[in-house]
Amino acid sequence: MSALQALIFDVDGTLADTERDGHRVAFNQAFAHAGLDWDWSIELYGKLLAVTGGKERMRFYLDTYRPEIQMTDSTIADLHKAKNQYYAQLLADGRIPLRPGVKRLLDAARAANLRLAISTTTTPANVFALLTGNIDANWFEVIAAGDIVPKKKPASDIYDYVLEQMKLPASACLAFEDSENGLISAMDAGIETIVTINDYTQDHNFDRAKLVLSDLGEPDRPCQVIRGNTYGSSCVDLPLLAKLAE
Repeated sequence: MSALQALIFDVDGTLADTERDGHRVAFNQAFAHAGLDWDWSIELYGKLLAVTGGKERMRFYLDTYRPEIQMTDSTIADLHKAKNQYYAQLLADGRIPLRPGVKRLLDAARAANLRLAISTTTTPANVFALLTGNIDANWFEVIAAGDIVPKKKPASDIYDYVLEQMKLPASACLAFEDSENGLISAMDAGIETIVTINDYTQDHNFDRAKLVLSDLGEPDRPCQVIRGNTYGSSCVDLPLLAKLAE
């Protein structure tokens, strides 16, 4: 594993299926609590996910679907804060588990002394809420989240920041993403990327990805290979990562 030194993970949709049954539900709870008649259906939320960042997503929704409503940035920020509180409660209730293979791969990476980091557009509070119920946040050397950089994905800023903080070249890392915006962000930072799709991203363009899978898989529950070569591995493990990093 000498060539590969670090694994960098997106959060929403990558570590856990947080979008459909987490963030979407929490947004609707916040809207209802504020007395708004907004209801983001599964289908609508899939369209809104083209915009990265919760506050930005609400602004886009207003501009596109409810142009008759004038709302200040401060009000949007308050709604977003309330949504994050509802989201944290969903996590505390154990309703958003990690995706298949995530915990296994993190354990293996730590045992092999690979460095770990997070690169996400979600807020730090959301990241720590997810990690607290599943794994130790201290496993990650860098947690780059939210507004820590000026431009969110698909800009490469968040990955550039992680590389700078870890003092590593892009060639020493692999990224894990679930969306086209995330893939663009990582690849534009020069980092080879493994994509695990979900219901919202299965139709995205992942031509630039090193590997596209259904999930990371487990030894008794192989992942489905959508694009790329797993070299005989039925799930994402360290020998496969070493091969991909060559």
